[in-house]
Amino acid sequence: MATSPCSSSGVSSSSSSGLGADAGLEIRTRSVEQTLVPLVSQITTLINHKDKPKRSDKTLQAIQRVGQAVNLAVGRFVTVGEAIANENHELKEEMSVACIEARRAGETIAQLTDVASLDHPESDSHITIFTDKTGVVKAARLLLSSVTKVLVLADRIVIKQIITSRNKVLATMEQLEKVSSFQEFVQIFSQFGNEMVEFAHLTGDRQNDLKDEKKKARMAASRAVLEKCTMMLLTASKTCLRHPDCESARINKDGVFHRMRLALEQVIEIVTDSTPNGENEMAPISIYSGIKEFKNKVEGLRENLYFLSKDNLSTMLEVILEHTEDFTDSAYTSHEHREHILELSKQAKMELEQLVSVWMQAQNQKTKDLMEDLEVAILKTCQCMNELKREVHSAATSLAADLLKYHMDHMVLKALKITGVEGNLEAVAEYTCKLSEQKEQLVEMCRLLRHVSGTEPLEITCIHAEDTFQVTGPQIISAAETLALHPSSKIAKENLEVFCEAWESQLSDMSMLLREINDVFEGRRGEKRVYLSLPRPGKHNANLKALKPVKLDTEEQAKIAKLGLELHLLTSDVDSETEKWEDQENEIVQHGQGMSSMAYSMYLFTRGEGLLKTTQDLFHQAEIFATEGTKLASALHAFSNQVHDDDKPLLLLEAEKLISMCKQLQITAKASVQGKSATFTKVDACILKTRNVMTLLCQLLPLCCKLLRKNKAGNGCLKPAPPWREDRLQTGRNAHTPERRTETFGIKSLENHVTNMTFLESK
Repeated sequence: MATSPCSSSGVSSSSSSGLGADAGLEIRTRSVEQTLVPLVSQITTLINHKDKPKRSDKTLQAIQRVGQAVNLAVGRFVTVGEAIANENHELKEEMSVACIEARRAGETIAQLTDVASLDHPESDSHITIFTDKTGVVKAARLLLSSVTKVLVLADRIVIKQIITSRNKVLATMEQLEKVSSFQEFVQIFSQFGNEMVEFAHLTGDRQNDLKDEKKKARMAASRAVLEKCTMMLLTASKTCLRHPDCESARINKDGVFHRMRLALEQVIEIVTDSTPNGENEMAPISIYSGIKEFKNKVEGLRENLYFLSKDNLSTMLEVILEHTEDFTDSAYTSHEHREHILELSKQAKMELEQLVSVWMQAQNQKTKDLMEDLEVAILKTCQCMNELKREVHSAATSLAADLLKYHMDHMVLKALKITGVEGNLEAVAEYTCKLSEQKEQLVEMCRLLRHVSGTEPLEITCIHAEDTFQVTGPQIISAAETLALHPSSKIAKENLEVFCEAWESQLSDMSMLLREINDVFEGRRGEKRVYLSLPRPGKHNANLKALKPVKLDTEEQAKIAKLGLELHLLTSDVDSETEKWEDQENEIVQHGQGMSSMAYSMYLFTRGEGLLKTTQDLFHQAEIFATEGTKLASALHAFSNQVHDDDKPLLLLEAEKLISMCKQLQITAKASVQGKSATFTKVDACILKTRNVMTLLCQLLPLCCKLLRKNKAGNGCLKPAPPWREDRLQTGRNAHTPERRTETFGIKSLENHVTNMTFLESK
């Protein structure tokens, strides 16, 4: 099997306990980490108990209970581990050894804490936790190390499942490439679809479980490629079967298969933590990360004048300034931005020279004046780097905003579809050139955005977007050429539509990515927004423990997949509509974005992904979604008061529709059901009604945006603003409106072979 992440796994406790697991182990998944947390807590409680001269019976009983609870839990855990070993012969030897070590350590801890029945537990005649604390620490270390090994070995099985699933997908893909008849293709593609669903679920769970945010982002990018390419593979293959002698159709199909294979390979590289040919993957350093590291080194001079050399700092600055050439050499950077970047680059060199001069003097003679001069030099250098960072951010984001606005009408794609159907090869050639130019602009935009993205996950998203434009552009061209050669072919027309939709979808995604990059720069958030209003267990809902959480099985997920996909497309449409509003703080936009984020979480649930783990999570999210919709309806009523009579009836009618739909969704979400079939019916109804609300939202947002624009154009669509006093009172009321809160949802990640591992709460 390929490289496993269990070549290492590690846990450490508080330093005061002197406790630590095998230093050679590294934990890469949240499920393993979270399972070890209670064990570490209990053992630390034992080791860090206060050594008092007199111990009450209550204290002795508590120590004994904790020791026995640890031993019993380890016994149950080991039983599960041994069952796993028997089912997986390649891991049996390693797993058995780890299980024996864990059981032995658990029994040792139980013996050392068996103190409640002793008259003098601290007597040397009885070896206990009080007389042999070193023995407890050794047993604790062995227990943590062996339990961690068992968990990581079990994690190998998950990796093996993903690899096996990938191999099945690859084998079926090879069959699909070789088919020569439609009937055979349909049969094999049906099998391929089922295998892709299985692979999607396995990799989705793995993605959510990964601790490394960079790997998580890479996994998300690869899975997005596979999701989009599945439909492309269908239409491209059908086109090739219909027109077997068409070279452009073959090129189109080959491109899809090649991209899917690369994505499948990257998924395996991530889950096995390996790279092709054993090479270390070195991603190019962005300007943001370079400036951050440079500033850290410069500011470190305050604490230590000798921890690095002046050559190190000079080299770091040179690398940063080399990257700024991506901006200054770009044909798409404005003259003003180019000049400012060049000026700041020159200033940065001068500031560093001054810093180095004062720094060298301070190393030889630490006078008060020199240290003050050094502080000034540090501040000026960091300020210059901040200005450079701000300038490249402005250059990249303004270019992106302009390009996305310019290309959002998709005129070139529309022209390719029309000329293709007309069979006008000359016109198709003309528009393919224009699409190639557009592709180069968007690729350059992605490269510049990567430099200013601010976080590694967003950097990876930029790289993924660049690859998507690079690959999809030529695929659209080959699909358009095929249609022009066969203008009456319905399948060739459908194929071009699919590739154009992928391009449009990526442009829409870029708008969201741009917003996230700006949010990071302005300090609003450091990662993609997920809207969840779920209760913390036991905190907000006293009856939560009484509910039995249910997960959808694979068959149910397959049944609801189409509905979930429709919901996903609607969230993209809503996001696209909210992007068109100039005032992103508008109450209507805010509610619309919140509803879209919640609907997206519900879509992820249909795929077995995301933070909604059980049907109860989904039903609660549906209730919050309906409440948000009702708030939007109230905002629409308030907005209608500013609209003149001609436009008011339509707006009020749509608002009333929204209220009615949200009430129906709330009733459905709150309805009590029993049994698997009834639960699935309720899930289906909640998703369906959420989809209907999102469909209405797609109509409402452009309507409201249109009314606002009419007002700006001077058509008198809106009534005059109320007097200042009324307006101030209204503002005051809004100021006291509670903000919508996004609450974290504490769910245990591990759901299979370690569910029985529970520990007594320390007292």
